[in-house]
Amino acid sequence: MKKEPRLFFYDFEVYSKAKHPLTGRSFWLVVFIEYKTRKGKVIINDEEALMKFYQSYKDDIFIGFNSRNYDIHIFKGLLLGMDAGYINDKLIIQGKKGWEVVREGYKIPLNNFDIMPNPPISLKTLEGFMGSMIKESSVPFDLDRWLTNEEIKETIKYCLHDVKQTILVFEAKREEFESQLGLIEMFNLDMSLFNKTKAQLSAHILGAEKHENRGDEFDFIFPEVIRLDKYKYIKEWYENPENRRYVDDKGKKNKLITEIAGVEHVLGFGGIHAAIPNYYTEGIILCCDVASLYPSIMINFDFLSRNVKEPLKFKDIRDKRLSLKKIKDKKEKPLKVVINGTFGASKDQFNALFDPLMANNVCITGQLLLVDLIEKVEPYCELIQSNTDGIYMKVENRENVNKIKEVAKEWEVRTGLELEWDEYIKIYQKDVNNYLLIPEKLYDEKGKPRWKTKGVYVKKLNDLDYDLPIVNKAMVNYFVFNTPIEETINSCDELREFQKIVKLSSAYKYALKNCTFSKKKVLNEKTGKMVLKKVWNEDGEILKDKTFRVFASTKEEDKGIYKRKEGENPEKFANTPDKCFINNDDIKGKKIPNYLDKQYYIDLAQERINQFLGTDKKTKKKKEKVSK
Repeated sequence: MKKEPRLFFYDFEVYSKAKHPLTGRSFWLVVFIEYKTRKGKVIINDEEALMKFYQSYKDDIFIGFNSRNYDIHIFKGLLLGMDAGYINDKLIIQGKKGWEVVREGYKIPLNNFDIMPNPPISLKTLEGFMGSMIKESSVPFDLDRWLTNEEIKETIKYCLHDVKQTILVFEAKREEFESQLGLIEMFNLDMSLFNKTKAQLSAHILGAEKHENRGDEFDFIFPEVIRLDKYKYIKEWYENPENRRYVDDKGKKNKLITEIAGVEHVLGFGGIHAAIPNYYTEGIILCCDVASLYPSIMINFDFLSRNVKEPLKFKDIRDKRLSLKKIKDKKEKPLKVVINGTFGASKDQFNALFDPLMANNVCITGQLLLVDLIEKVEPYCELIQSNTDGIYMKVENRENVNKIKEVAKEWEVRTGLELEWDEYIKIYQKDVNNYLLIPEKLYDEKGKPRWKTKGVYVKKLNDLDYDLPIVNKAMVNYFVFNTPIEETINSCDELREFQKIVKLSSAYKYALKNCTFSKKKVLNEKTGKMVLKKVWNEDGEILKDKTFRVFASTKEEDKGIYKRKEGENPEKFANTPDKCFINNDDIKGKKIPNYLDKQYYIDLAQERINQFLGTDKKTKKKKEKVSK
């Protein structure tokens, strides 16, 4: 029986300027924690001990945060006798790729899994969301001398903290790891492939081989099943040679903006998008989504990357996944990775699946087929929204619902695509990316909420995405249960529910708190006239941390939190209160202080509700402009 690999979470800390007085090599340390036993090991500037550890556990799996881009290369480089500081500076300062720096890294087999989300979010930000301590170590990374014993102890403490937090991130995202491992086991792949990204694994499983540029990226193919009459001009737009480019003459994304079923739509080389802005209605809200749209188009119209030697394998994987999904077998999840990742990989020039013509064919066909469907159902409904793979409609009566499903069935038979249907009784829609759909039955048999949300204001939050949660809850309660905003916010006393997480980017020198500004007359260099300008008084408290957990404050002495570029006035962190306090300690289970300004959160929730309903000042001005 095959031995189950152990999981080792790890993190390297490197001080490239801190050179040992005798060897001249940079200071480094690493913390390892074995997952099941939670036993840890710290290795400091000891390549022999690192090699011994590696030799003992090289067949196991090492898990880190951003380890694919950093830690794995420090690890391998040290085992190859390289200086950690040299590797660090090449990766961090010069922005080199790991294989460019540690060129013989391939000689060191290492099963590495990177738990960092895509798109990337810093570990400190995730720690902030989780309510954990997000203070930085006081030992600066540009320290130009060897570390003292106290500094080493502090560095170990903070490194250990980050490894423990990486474990928490892993546990919140464990499904991704299990999918990766599942692919290795299901397709009997060599463990060395575990280091690949999901897109790279998909290419390997499908047997894709890189192909030189075929030069046919814009030779679009239009399936014969597309039937357009009223909106035939949309297909003609793609057929026009002048539109076969991603960027127009003004350097902007090349796109077609047109009215379809009374709603302004945007089409181009991404998904179709349209929505009635600031819309609310009750009645029959009929929603249909195309099941597995892009994979189905690739199979039905032979638009799979031409670099795949056995296209039928992709269909077999899709069919197997659907059969497993029907019986709720968890083995379908690794297959979902291959099915859903193949389209994205066909647009990635560094992936063996790269085939831009087929990627364009899939995307354009998806848009035209959705327009085709809208054209057929338009007489029987009011279109509310179109998105990449579905449409939402307001329908007056059951007779029209039946008629819509009848014409949609013809579309399904003709295209070979399958529609999935849902019904709701209310919709609140700010735009195509922000809405809330409310069903007649609010909960399923297991007590799980059945309402559907999308967008930062109303989406369901989780431990790795927990920003201003009280505002989201207040808005959802208001829309779904008609609960006053004040009731939700005033009844909550958990500090974490009110947190706003902000991070200082590398473009800024530092963050500062409680700085003040004055209005002074300064010379406008363009006009040569003296004008009143807001000028920083060069005061305030400079903050050493890079990530901050911010709360609204009622204290008179509290002011805002700012960030400053070299030689420029400080700028306020976006979407933070004018008066705030910061708590970067662990706040899990902590209660709110009496100076937390709950009215700030009530006003913010009301402002966002007004944006949904179109009653905010900004939307009103826009409407007035249009009417004029």
